[in-house]
Amino acid sequence: MRFHPVPSTRSYCEDAMKYLIGIDIGTSGTKSVLFDTDGNAIASATAEYPLSQPKNGWAEQDPHDWWEATCKTLCEITKKADGEIVGVGLSGQMHSMVLLDRKNEVIRPAILWCDQRTAAECEEIEVILTRERLVEITGNPALTGFTASKLMWIKKHEPQSFARTEHILLAKDYIRFLLTGEYATEVSDASGMQLLDINTRTWSDEVCAALGVERSMLATVHESPEITGYVTKEAAALTGLPVGIPVAGGAGDNAAAAIGTGVCRYGQAFTTIGTSGVVFAPTDAPIIDPKGRIHTFCAAVPHTWHVMGVVQAAGLSLNWFRSNLASEMSYPELDRACEEIPIGAERLIYLPYLMGERTPLLDADARGVFFGLSAMHTRLHMARAVMEGVSYALYSSLELIRAVGIDVSEMALCGGGAKSGFWRTMLTDLYEMPTAIRESTEGAALGAAILGGCAAGVYTSVGDGCARAVRDRSVAYPDGARHAAYLRYYELYQSLYPCLKDAFRALQGV
Repeated sequence: MRFHPVPSTRSYCEDAMKYLIGIDIGTSGTKSVLFDTDGNAIASATAEYPLSQPKNGWAEQDPHDWWEATCKTLCEITKKADGEIVGVGLSGQMHSMVLLDRKNEVIRPAILWCDQRTAAECEEIEVILTRERLVEITGNPALTGFTASKLMWIKKHEPQSFARTEHILLAKDYIRFLLTGEYATEVSDASGMQLLDINTRTWSDEVCAALGVERSMLATVHESPEITGYVTKEAAALTGLPVGIPVAGGAGDNAAAAIGTGVCRYGQAFTTIGTSGVVFAPTDAPIIDPKGRIHTFCAAVPHTWHVMGVVQAAGLSLNWFRSNLASEMSYPELDRACEEIPIGAERLIYLPYLMGERTPLLDADARGVFFGLSAMHTRLHMARAVMEGVSYALYSSLELIRAVGIDVSEMALCGGGAKSGFWRTMLTDLYEMPTAIRESTEGAALGAAILGGCAAGVYTSVGDGCARAVRDRSVAYPDGARHAAYLRYYELYQSLYPCLKDAFRALQGV
């Protein structure tokens, strides 16, 4: 049964304290944050959930876990508001596909952004549409993490699930449906489904028809700051949110993080080290790499776009290392210990391909490698090599962004990895440009809340929201000698994948 949204009829006193909520549906957990309209975090709550890997290279989650985590975290933070909560914004892991039947029941576990099972389907899509035409329309070649190839996989391997499918939603949009009863999405997240024409910011009839996807299955597309629905009575009872407040379109996690770090115009960029890693730069027009090595998506600022490079296993690489080889050490302890290891980790290089790789390789078969391992190396050498390898992968994304003609003059850092002063210094030196850390560390949640504030009329525009809610905490500056030292190893890092490409593919056939 579909809920019927009821717009709020309350009138807000101009002098009353107003609050906004940002909800970020991540891969490891959901975080909900209560902000005042100046971007100060008043209360925050996180609830974690598991990731399932039924087979090597697969990644799935139960969407019900996302909703349970959303309700739990919202109930906790809404109690802390001593004024009116006036708007909600959503952010979430991109590409993760939720299929609903005609009763709005989840048909199967969500296939996540990092899932690599669809290599054959990607090849089929590029045969059907041609790679050139697909890139021209969607801004990207067919990629294993994107939604279109997952739909093709479902049609082929689980036809009964596809036959039952009435609605196709992304992670944050499934939560939106449960909050508002609306089947809605917005342009930044929809760009990653590979069914959207990024030039017109609407679903592509050509792509949908070619792939056998009915338009009726797809949610209504909005711009990110627009109202997409209102909190229903049923959802309010489960979450503590006021009935009838607006829910903004929100944004995919990276597009939301851009807003939360104030990166909303050309010339700016940010790097995030979360589970995955991203280098992100806004543009005023769709700029497409013909080879598809970097992604081009619609941005959360209306009528703008962005390019980004994605490293599949950024923070995930360090998390994997610590969980398996240094579980008794905290991340700050690892940082302090690794500072004693020289640049290059005594000639040890790490390739961060634990989940295949996107930028610039577009290779689902690639896997992680320690190159140069010798008897003198300790686990601390390995830890430093992991951080350096992820940094090299991110730097390769920045190089590609510059190569397509985008001039990046400002870099912000965010995500869990940015909390590491050691890792921040490494990136600053490697990029050879100043890097800023914002006062708020909430990133995507703050970006979602700013978009919620736009929907609620608190801010006149996304730029206005960024100006009011985003401030610098510190700026770091690069060291030229260290940059030169890193480049020596970066050049060697770049030479390794071409030597291993055929071996990676052969390994998958063993």
